[in-house]
Amino acid sequence: MVQLQQLTYFLGVARTRHFTQAAEALGVAQPSLSKQLRALEDELGAPLFSRARGNISLTPAGEALLPLANRILADVDTARLEVQELAGLRRGRVRLGATPSLCVGLLADVLRRYHDTYPGIGLVVEEGGSRDLVRELTRGAIDLALVILPLAEDTPLATTPILREDLMVATRIGDTSIPNRAHLRITDLRDKPLVMFRPGYDLREATIAACRNAGFEPRFAVEGGEMDAVLRFVEVGLGMAVVPSTVLAGRPGLRGIPLSLDGSSRSLYRTVALAHRKDVEPTHAATAFRATLEDFLFDAAAHGILPPGVELLSTPDGPVALTQREAHAAR
Repeated sequence: MVQLQQLTYFLGVARTRHFTQAAEALGVAQPSLSKQLRALEDELGAPLFSRARGNISLTPAGEALLPLANRILADVDTARLEVQELAGLRRGRVRLGATPSLCVGLLADVLRRYHDTYPGIGLVVEEGGSRDLVRELTRGAIDLALVILPLAEDTPLATTPILREDLMVATRIGDTSIPNRAHLRITDLRDKPLVMFRPGYDLREATIAACRNAGFEPRFAVEGGEMDAVLRFVEVGLGMAVVPSTVLAGRPGLRGIPLSLDGSSRSLYRTVALAHRKDVEPTHAATAFRATLEDFLFDAAAHGILPPGVELLSTPDGPVALTQREAHAAR
């Protein structure tokens, strides 16, 4: 089998027309160079150099190989440069999954920082509920996903908790149908018209489960929407909705009231984690996105500009471990 090293030696001798000079230029012992060239000639079945009276010249076979060897080694250099560009984050792609609440919240600022730092990396965003994102991540359709914990125990994903979001009851400004308290109980939603997300949303399942655990069946005024639609439906007075605190920023027509199980100051919350497949090493571009996300959150926390109701769970020294109680409270 022809080796790249043999072609390099061949081109060195073809340029210098001298075995010793070629060996010195290539930094190899002359006997080793000669041995590799003889092996190349044996592989190709023809002599490549004429050695008449000490003068080195190319044979017809050598003349035929010369342009081919130059092109092969040039292609190898091109391939090496392209891989180095990818490793250096000058080219590539990140396929990111995120829940709708994160897409309309802090994710846009993170994507902007990443794009400014790595303008050659393409960004593909898949928006969906955690169940949908876990399925897409597991089958390799996306590289990373921001999902809600806990996941199923048999999920083949590695997760790092990054932040915790308080859950709020979103109502239209001026809505007097609910108690005027600092915190609401789940039972305060009994018989209240709810705007409900489509199936597949974690918030839908969490809200329905919390209501049923409190002993009542939730009443839907309208259901089936995505995040922006649900918030708009609440704004026009169709009902109220349980949403994470991050989505209420920039919604002056909405009021958010923290939600708890018993009306205390301990709000219900959910935990957001960054997930990737355990069996696949993240790409350089995906690893850089994770670092950008963490840096953005660290900076926002240090400057006190995290959205209200958001607590950072990952620190520069590593993730904060969740207790079992906290993991299940995030449901």
